Formats: sequence, C-alpha cells, structure tokens
Amino acid sequence: MTRTKTRLGTAFFLALVLFLAASVTYAKTPQEIATDAFRSTVLLVMEDANGQPVSLGSGFFVRDGAVATNLHVIAGASRGYAKLVTGKVKYNIEGITAVDVERDLVILKIDVARLQMLALGNSDAVQVGESVYTVGNPQGLEGTFSQGIVSSIRDIGTDKLLQITAPISPGSSGGPVLNAKGEAIGVSVATFRGGQNLNFAIPSNYLKSLLSTSGSPQPLSQTSTKNAQRSILADLGGRAVEGVIGATFTWSDELFSTGGFSITLQNLLRDPVKNVYCMVVFYGRDGTPIDTEVVYYKDVIPASLGKRVNGSVDASVKKLTTPPSRHNPYLSSLSPATKVEFRILDFDIVN
Repeated sequence: MTRTKTRLGTAFFLALVLFLAASVTYAKTPQEIATDAFRSTVLLVMEDANGQPVSLGSGFFVRDGAVATNLHVIAGASRGYAKLVTGKVKYNIEGITAVDVERDLVILKIDVARLQMLALGNSDAVQVGESVYTVGNPQGLEGTFSQGIVSSIRDIGTDKLLQITAPISPGSSGGPVLNAKGEAIGVSVATFRGGQNLNFAIPSNYLKSLLSTSGSPQPLSQTSTKNAQRSILADLGGRAVEGVIGATFTWSDELFSTGGFSITLQNLLRDPVKNVYCMVVFYGRDGTPIDTEVVYYKDVIPASLGKRVNGSVDASVKKLTTPPSRHNPYLSSLSPATKVEFRILDFDIVN
C-alpha cells in the first residue's frame, strides 16, 4: 500500500510539473509575439477607380487568403493591395467576403494562400489590467509593435469595445491586438476623439462570428454603408488633418543610385504644430501611382512657416518617375518630371 501511494504521489507530482511547465511555455515573450505577428500582419493601400491612393491601413490574415480589417479602411476604395510588413510583394485585393457595418469589420479576399495566420482568442475572457500588444502601420510606418494594457471594457449599447493603452494612430486601423499568448483578441480602431491613451479595439469574438458568414468575394465598389445602421464607433469621432500641406519636392542628388528626397511641410494654421506625418505618393510616367513613402517631422513648425523634411524611396522609383537628362543618361533633373502628391496623415496642435 505504501509503495502504491508512493507511485501515485510521484505520478501526481510529475503531472503537476508537466502542467506547470506547459502553462509557463504557453505564454510567449514580446519578441516571440512580434515575430509571429509580423508574418501575418499586412499594410493595406486602398485606391479609387482611377488608381489614386485614398487611404492606408492595416490588416491580418485569419484564414488562407483572408485578411481582417476595419470597414472604414476601405471606405471609398474601388481596389487596393496588401503587403506583408516583413516583405515587398504586393497582393491584389479580390473583393469582400463578409462585412459587419455596425462593428466596422470586414473580411477581404487576397490573391495569395498558405501564409501564416493569427489565431483568434476569446475576447470574452479578456480582463482589465492584462498586457496587450498592437501591430500595425501607424502613419504608414510599417511593422510597428507596441505594448500596453487593457484599461477598460466599454459597453456601447448591447456591444462591447476594448479600451487599451497601446498606441493606435491612423494607419494602424485594422491591425491585430494580441494577448500574452500571441492570440488576436481585438482589431485596432483609430477613430477616437482627443485624450491620451483612449484607444479602442473591436473584440475578436465579433470577428469570429463574421468569419462564419463569409461567402463569395464581392467587388469593393459595391459595398455601401449609406443605409446601414449606426456604427458603435460613431461617437468616438476622428481627427482633422487640414491646415498643413506638403510642397516643393526635390531629389537630394542628381544620380540614380539613391532615392533620397526632401519636401516642405507648410503650416497654414495660426497655431504651431508638431508630430507631422505626410504620405508622399509617387506616380509613374503613365500617370499611375507606383509607390508611397511616409515622412515624419516631430519638432514644432511655427504658425504660417514651413520646414524641410528628408525622406527616401527605392532608387528604382526615381528612375520610373524622372527621365534621364539629355546631356547625361545617368543624371536626372532635381525635381520629378511626373506627379508627386502629398497627403497629410496626422499632426498635433501645440497649445
């Protein structure tokens, strides 16, 4: 009997050790979470019917060829492409397979399969105070990984929103919010009004329900929200980006070996501004956009003044936008021969 008890005690102890070991290894380090998430998170570039960029956003693979994002990311777009934050290959968006207007969610069909997808966690089990991580492309800065906590769980009518302290900015909309296991427990939303650390995410269980309704892809242009019921996000508002403009583009040198450039960020307001993000859209000789780059100026720009800001794109973009000089095929003019467009994404007014 004693030997039997000893064996049972030993077996119980080994089982307890294995259980505790499994529990410890189940949680991931922030580095592991970031590495896995980068393999599934994409930059979304949306375009209108004429191929003009209308917005930048984020998304993440939830199935083979299926990317989840916010509906407002694709608003007004007729087409677009997705690009992994760790890669350069652009995948066309074939259409929409499911949409939830009220919760600002949409599933996009992407013309690629067999890419790593993120597991969806149980958002009903999320607790205030637990650590969360966000992955996205704030202001177009690809592959940004941030950490925070769940600061509150808000009731909006019969629905819920996760309030988090991890930063969310325009361009991060649609990216995943992850728990300590690396599971997506929410979808980032960059539609908030004022305040600090007032960032919100759509719980993942709403996304799970939406995935169960996925059907054949429908064209982006056929999706309309005009007659839909009110979104639970409507009262969170948005941010205005009028009053600051980009101007005076020049290449930094006359050689095709580099793609360095500079632009002027002009403040037209009566108040100084800082933390200005501007997306520069490059158009090819046939008038179609071929690349984008985001420049950032963190310091103060006084009222009615401008500041020069430097940026860089791949040298191939310069070759496609600027024809060689007549005198030397290896030289180009100091300004692009084709169109360059400026889109201000965000800035802060200095009070």
